[in-house]
Amino acid sequence: MEILETLNRALLNENPAGSAGCTLDINTYKQTAVMYSRVENAMVVLSDMQSEKSFVYGSGTSQKLGLNLTQFPVELDSIWEDDIINKIHPEDRIKKYVHELRFFNCLQNIRFTEHPPYYVSSRIRMMGDASDYISIRHRMFYVYSPVNHNLRFAICLYNTEVNRTDKPFKPEFLIVDSGTGSIISEDSLDYGHILTSREMEILRYIGEGHTSKEIAASLSISINTVSRHRQNILEKLKVKNSIEAVYFQLP
Repeated sequence: MEILETLNRALLNENPAGSAGCTLDINTYKQTAVMYSRVENAMVVLSDMQSEKSFVYGSGTSQKLGLNLTQFPVELDSIWEDDIINKIHPEDRIKKYVHELRFFNCLQNIRFTEHPPYYVSSRIRMMGDASDYISIRHRMFYVYSPVNHNLRFAICLYNTEVNRTDKPFKPEFLIVDSGTGSIISEDSLDYGHILTSREMEILRYIGEGHTSKEIAASLSISINTVSRHRQNILEKLKVKNSIEAVYFQLP
């Protein structure tokens, strides 16, 4: 997936594995993760960019998602929690990656001392234990090293959303300033008024990393037809390549 590769490079290239200098104690943030999981019943993922490891803390939310987390925490040799991410609806997964890249770039343009109030808040669909999608509130916080100012930790919280049967589900991707309570950025990634339904479908396949040959096979159309649709997408969105197309609404 192109957007994931771009995000991965952005997060890890800023603070390559093994780089020295950050004096933050990971045990402090592990205790923070424990408290979130117990007090908020959140499933918590603590990712350490310096060691390229993640720690997943289960809760009632992880059980609702059908995740059998037998250890507390589960330790992963990656900053990505694949078993969790794969449960996110494919469309919401792409938007989640794009919005996290938007968040990273947003903080790059803000003075280091002004980072703490900002966080990501998203409403996404995730596959539950009953094999149907449920609404999940995802929040993400970045912690930067006070020594080298590099990104050190990402803390992700997953909570079951309040069940509102009177309102249809609508994905939501926000960057919030908790100091003022204001929304800094809202990302709907709504191309519906620009692209046709077929172009939207092909854009989703592009975002998931499929080749033109794979897209053609999945949609039972020719590679030439896929190529024509891809060119139309680039022209309509006024971008140079497919990664910019997925990234279209970033500021």
